[in-house]
Amino acid sequence: MPLTAGGKLTIVASSDLGALGSRDGAPVTYDWVLPGFAPLLLPWLAILALLALKPNRCASAWLIWLPLGCVFGFTLSPPEFMPSGSNFFLDVIAALAIGLAAIWLLSDYLRRQNRFLTFLCVLMALAGFSLLAAIGKQGVNLLEIDSLQIGITLAVGVLASAVALTLAGLICRSHYRPAALYLWLLVLLAGVWLIITAPVFLLAVLSSGGSIPWSEFFIPIVGVATVNFATLLPFVVLSSASPFFRERLKALLHVRPVTPPIISPPPEAGLKI
Repeated sequence: MPLTAGGKLTIVASSDLGALGSRDGAPVTYDWVLPGFAPLLLPWLAILALLALKPNRCASAWLIWLPLGCVFGFTLSPPEFMPSGSNFFLDVIAALAIGLAAIWLLSDYLRRQNRFLTFLCVLMALAGFSLLAAIGKQGVNLLEIDSLQIGITLAVGVLASAVALTLAGLICRSHYRPAALYLWLLVLLAGVWLIITAPVFLLAVLSSGGSIPWSEFFIPIVGVATVNFATLLPFVVLSSASPFFRERLKALLHVRPVTPPIISPPPEAGLKI
């Protein structure tokens, strides 16, 4: 139902009886009230509040709208090859993008001397802001199947993103190389998604007597991990292009600063009498 629509709705349950034709149930009338826009604006107001923080009071910080615009543009006009019934995944992508934007804006507050503590701070901030965006779109009705799907998928996406960023920083800690960072993030996201979801698949295989083919697990999970990487990629590209966000990402990943070479002074010429 579009947000701009309202009024009386007539709902009719229909069942296809095959050769006997279709049979419609009794119509039910429901008064659909136009939902408020305040919950939808809440994540964007949170991003504006983060931009008002002292470390973000500069023009470079507002570049965060570029990756956000890329991700939300994708969710508003998804490609045709997306399977039916996967619209809930678009809400997951949008919520995760809000969380990543918050991480990029809060990196000065999230970094700790210990890499594991930094991971925990990133995980909590990413989960909190992503959950805020998801609740703003879906509400808090956990009994709806769409809300459960979004909640579970978003939780795995948040954990996978935080783990992949931490491990990529560990691998690239000696030198910041954007191309290597992109590649490692893609590989790590696929690996983390497979590890997290593997127990569920194994239980399904055991309960079905091994009738579920492995391709039905690996191909969709790799596809989901690729979309997760595509959501993260605009923010990483922003860090490669913007010195402001590049230094923040390097600090968040605990990349060692480049030490300039020590240039010894030239030997003094001997005095001639």
